[in-house]
Amino acid sequence: MRTRWLLSAALLLSAALTAITGSAASATAPVTLDSGYVTDTAGVLSPAQEDAAEQRLQELTENSSADLFVVFVDEFSSPTDRIAWADTVAEQNNLGPEQYLLAVAVEQRAYYISAATGGPLRDSRLSAIEDSIQPLLAQNDWSGAIALAADEIQGDGGAGLLRVMLVLVAVAAVIIVIWLIVRAIRRRRRAAAIRARGAMPATPDPNDPFSTLTDEQVQTQAGSALVQADDAITSSREELGFAIAQFGDQATEEFAQVVQTAREKLSEAFGLRQKLDDEIEDSIHDRRAWNIRIIELCDEIDDLLDDNTEAFEALRALQQNAPAELERVRAERAALTPLLAHVGPALTALHGEYDADALSTVTDNPEQAHERAMLADHAIESAAASIAAGQTGPAAFGIRTAEQAVAQATQLVTAVSTLGDELHALETQAQALVSELQADVTAAQALPDPDGQIAAAVNSVRSRLAEAAANLSGQSRSPQRMLSALTAANTQIDAAIARGHETLAQAQRQKALLSQTLAQASSEVRAARTFIDTRRGGIGSTARTRLSQAEAALDQAIAVQPSDERTALSEAERALSLARQASQHARSDVDAYARRGAQDGWASWGGDPFGGGSGRSSGSGITGDIVGGIIGGLIAGASSSRRSSGGSRSRGFRSGGGGFRSSGFGGGRSGGRSGRSGGGRF
Repeated sequence: MRTRWLLSAALLLSAALTAITGSAASATAPVTLDSGYVTDTAGVLSPAQEDAAEQRLQELTENSSADLFVVFVDEFSSPTDRIAWADTVAEQNNLGPEQYLLAVAVEQRAYYISAATGGPLRDSRLSAIEDSIQPLLAQNDWSGAIALAADEIQGDGGAGLLRVMLVLVAVAAVIIVIWLIVRAIRRRRRAAAIRARGAMPATPDPNDPFSTLTDEQVQTQAGSALVQADDAITSSREELGFAIAQFGDQATEEFAQVVQTAREKLSEAFGLRQKLDDEIEDSIHDRRAWNIRIIELCDEIDDLLDDNTEAFEALRALQQNAPAELERVRAERAALTPLLAHVGPALTALHGEYDADALSTVTDNPEQAHERAMLADHAIESAAASIAAGQTGPAAFGIRTAEQAVAQATQLVTAVSTLGDELHALETQAQALVSELQADVTAAQALPDPDGQIAAAVNSVRSRLAEAAANLSGQSRSPQRMLSALTAANTQIDAAIARGHETLAQAQRQKALLSQTLAQASSEVRAARTFIDTRRGGIGSTARTRLSQAEAALDQAIAVQPSDERTALSEAERALSLARQASQHARSDVDAYARRGAQDGWASWGGDPFGGGSGRSSGSGITGDIVGGIIGGLIAGASSSRRSSGGSRSRGFRSGGGGFRSSGFGGGRSGGRSGRSGGGRF
């Protein structure tokens, strides 16, 4: 009984839709535009005028971003309003946002320019164009009105644009000329600066004190330094002669060598200056480099002679107080005796603990210390004899020699005890590092090790620990070598532990991400399934296929989650993506089904046999039942029957003609015509 009732309702709906369609078809529709730009149903243009208009409008298309179509009729009817009539013609002929329609009713004496929203011309500009062509229309100058409208849309027929371009070209030319002049001036100034600077660096170098000096300044400084160095060496040679007479050749041998070294450096500097002064042409870079080298040599000479002068002054101080200084050195030598007695046994004790490599730097220290002590004893005796003979110069030299010998012997003895202390400290550090490595091994074994790198590091560290246990006990130990090996092992195990922590953190992040993705995918799949099941009458195969694949991927993710989280995450992400695609396709199918229903009359049906009100949306009432698949089969059968009887209506696409833009085909309303107030009577 219910099926029979639903069938009756569907048939009643089909009959109502047929009646509505028939009444609409009998109405007079606005004109369909011709294939070109001009449609003259009123016959106001001669063939020559129409050809000229077509040519001008084609030029407008080629030289601007807008198209203009023109239609002449006797009167506006169905509808009679000029704005509604022009907008209807534009919409039915699929004019896009960049295409304008000038509609003129020659008998009715009315006109209007129809424009879609979002076009290149503003409403105020369109109103100005309408005002400009109104006098020509009033004089029945139809072709003149078309040409003027095209000129206004293009912009004075392109003359204004040409003038603007000419002005811009002239301004650009002036700017280029000015730039060339400024550039030439700057280049001349730069060239002059380069000539003045010579080989001086363009950018100062903080590490080069000469980088801020010009070539001329460097040359001046080199000449001055050369003169000063020559004078200083002359004075030092005179001073050396006095010292030799005062202290003897042996005492001043070192000072003489210093003066000789300074003279060699000065000779090199003079050689460079000779190269600068000879007739051979040198590059600016060579000249600058040679002058800088002269300055550096003179600085080295100055440092050598300063040190020599300080040594002379110290020697003279010893000479002036030779007896007291001799007693001071004797006391220092006496303090060295117990140290010499202790150094041998101390080194022997260290050899009993550590291997020869660990003690290689101090093996001959006791012998060297005794030799320095013997030299000090001989120098002290020589100084005492010189003082007794009244020869204070040789006495000062002997005192200084003894002083230096005692100081070196003390350093040699102290180095043995210092090395022993350092070796004990290294052993302590090694023992602490052993404890740390043992703890690291325990921590590393608790971390995930997918690629076996942690296990390899643990085995290596255990080997090092075994070597350390053997080498840090008993005799012939080498703390330096073992500490170095343990430090390398510590670096290795630390890197392995860091990788393990990263692997653990990554696994935890993956587990959390998998949980979130599974929950999200489950939600999306459920939502898509509910949407499709409740609207299956209007949903095609694509959405259903995506949903089926999403459900399969979700089941696979849940199945492999305990054993393979990476695969589970991949499948969950795939399920989420497919579910979203299914929802998107399903909504698109439902919207398209609803639009088709509205075009066939479902949405505008004033009432239904089930008691519904007028103006129902596509998601409720009869239409909702159809989309939901409740009576979709019945309506589908009726619609199929009606389509087979040839009831479809052309949508009025334009074809043929030149000058169409891509937005003109299938453009539809493209946001709607503006519906602005404009045009008027003429």
